[in-house]
Amino acid sequence: MIRRFYTDVTLGEQTGGWQVLLDGRGVKTVGGAAQIVPGQALAEALAAEWRRQGDKIDPASLPLRDMADYAIDVVAADPAAIADGLVTYAETDTLCYRADPDTPLYAHQQAVWEPLLGAFEAHHGITLVRVSGILHRPQPAPALAVLRARLEALNPFALAGVEAMAKLASSLITALAALDASGEDEALALWQAACLEEEWQADLWGRDEEAEERRRVREADFLRACGFARIARG
Repeated sequence: MIRRFYTDVTLGEQTGGWQVLLDGRGVKTVGGAAQIVPGQALAEALAAEWRRQGDKIDPASLPLRDMADYAIDVVAADPAAIADGLVTYAETDTLCYRADPDTPLYAHQQAVWEPLLGAFEAHHGITLVRVSGILHRPQPAPALAVLRARLEALNPFALAGVEAMAKLASSLITALAALDASGEDEALALWQAACLEEEWQADLWGRDEEAEERRRVREADFLRACGFARIARG
């Protein structure tokens, strides 16, 4: 932690967006670039993190700042590479890989995942392959092309949020569906669906407090990334 070095937190409208100002000085990214974000709402969310700091600044309590830094310093430099990496999640997406059909877990996956996956396919006009077992089967190239185009249409900030969600959920489908969700409750339901197998195993073999805490942290991280992406998209 470092001692708080500012008093006032304000916003300044800049070319290309908005910037948080600490005692009138614009915040910069870790890479040294001006931390200019699209839209006043996102800038307000970043400013709120700075305003919540006490006498000392806790870097861990500035996750949106870190995500904005990543969007500017990394994603904006090569968004196509980020999109390509995310498409690989669709190739092995959690929602497409099911247990063996004769198991109770498969029936549970079908009941929870199939409606979500079907709605996602209808929304994007694609068809994805369902797989039972662990053997990989490629997804149709036209479907992957549609998903890649969807990702490439996002600005770097929304793309950074989607990437964070996809990594946490091991599911690009979940991330993009959460981006389009009507609110946090729907995003939470999507996250819980992505964790279906993990929760199934915990119910079967017993729950551990440390594992439960890790799940709570990951859930909070997912919802935060979702909020960031939704605000950034506008």
